[in-house]
Amino acid sequence: MATAAELIQRFRSRVHVVDGALATELQARGVSIDGPLWSGHALVEQPDAIEQLHFDYLRAGADVIITAGYQVSIAGMLDAGYTEREAEEALRLSVDLAMRARERFLKEGGKGDPLVAASIGPYGAFTADGAEYTGDYPVGPAELLAFHERRFELMAECGPDLLACETTPSLDEARVYARLFRRWADTPGWISFSCKDGKHTCHGEPVADCARELAQTANVVAIGVNCTAPQHIASLAREIRGATDKPIVVYPNSGETWDAEHHRFVGQGHAHEIAGHANEWIKAGANLIGGCCRVGPAQIAALKQATGSPGPS
Repeated sequence: MATAAELIQRFRSRVHVVDGALATELQARGVSIDGPLWSGHALVEQPDAIEQLHFDYLRAGADVIITAGYQVSIAGMLDAGYTEREAEEALRLSVDLAMRARERFLKEGGKGDPLVAASIGPYGAFTADGAEYTGDYPVGPAELLAFHERRFELMAECGPDLLACETTPSLDEARVYARLFRRWADTPGWISFSCKDGKHTCHGEPVADCARELAQTANVVAIGVNCTAPQHIASLAREIRGATDKPIVVYPNSGETWDAEHHRFVGQGHAHEIAGHANEWIKAGANLIGGCCRVGPAQIAALKQATGSPGPS
């Protein structure tokens, strides 16, 4: 595993392309993601489909692939009828599948040194009521720490290149992640927020304030935004760049809105336009660019071409 300082230097040296959606792309391929565990069901029941999707993103040009652990929390797995041991095995498997895909990619002639980022989803992914887009949680920082602690430890022990704390709706939850990063000081990772406009997290904090605070944690190697509408990304990247010189990661969704009540996306998607925004986002300060919900390998391949990135190195 590279050190935090080495990853920061690497991300500053050139634009890195992050992969795209996992759950919604699995669904597009006919894999069921119904139920509160969403892609977690596929992790248990159809792991080969996940490994293949990781491989397809690498072939599309992704420099970073994110594991399938977003929806897999210990508490969520217990609620779904699994044992704690089965939950921990599923989380380990999520990292193993990404590593297998990378090994296959390199064996079959793929170039460079792509990175594996272990996904850590927010508390709102556990509640499965859309709270990752509001930050309106029924628990406080102490409960959030207890919720995230064991999974964070387990993911760090699995040996990915870094952790990806994703779709974070509030500064309170980000502070919990920062506390855990300080505890596991040899584990690098990024923290990315879900945002409601060009300046604020979904919970309402100025994203610049969040970036300024998180930048004080040495092994947070990037700060950014994900699962947010593409039209807000340039402004958010500028806000973050004004607050820190840490690398910035952005991977927006297609622009559709998640309807938590009916468990579906609504509105008009613009995934096909994401590559066209790449240079704008780079000029705004982004170092890592990818896609989230409803953005698939075809869009990542177009993004790779648009960035002019030479590939993993």
